[in-house]
Amino acid sequence: MKNAAWTALCAVILLASPGFAAGAGASSGRTLYKWVDEQGVTHYGDHIPPEYAAQEKQVINSQGVEINRLEAQKSPEALAAEEQKRAEVEQAQNRDRNLLNTYGSVQEIERLRDQRVTLLTDQIKVTSQFLEVLNGKLKKLGVGSMHFKPYSSDPHAPAMPDQMAEDLVRVRNDMRTQEENLREKRSEETAMSKQFASDIARFKELKGIH
Repeated sequence: MKNAAWTALCAVILLASPGFAAGAGASSGRTLYKWVDEQGVTHYGDHIPPEYAAQEKQVINSQGVEINRLEAQKSPEALAAEEQKRAEVEQAQNRDRNLLNTYGSVQEIERLRDQRVTLLTDQIKVTSQFLEVLNGKLKKLGVGSMHFKPYSSDPHAPAMPDQMAEDLVRVRNDMRTQEENLREKRSEETAMSKQFASDIARFKELKGIH
């Protein structure tokens, strides 16, 4: 309390001093700042110590009246969060604008949804059929490979022909590729259905459709 009282008394003396009063006009350009330290004690002065330069401070005139407030310098994290929020708001606004400019009715959105879902469903079907063919080839190769080393239990079995070994590697690689493709298509189908459902709900909201 003694420190706070002493700081306030110093501020009053400084404000009342002829030197400050004479120099506080617009022509002098002299400025008095008010800030709070880490102990909660208020300070006044015509310059701010470097360790408090980034925090919030007030500018007061010769009568001790606050004439301006300088916001605290924001951390990189706070600035990044603000930028992300601004980008999200802008993205939402663009989405609303595109929905209204692209579609005239809910039925138009549903038709486009059905077309795209049908296309993906057909692609999934073709990929699944191709996987069945590859799986059949792999089974045949597996049966044939049992007559050769290293799969045969016969110690006198011949080494596997190079062509068969290459076919096994190729078919397995093709299956992995198509399985990944199938997972991606199914994931895309799920995401697309959710996106269209969200677009339809938002379009109804923007148009006031119940």
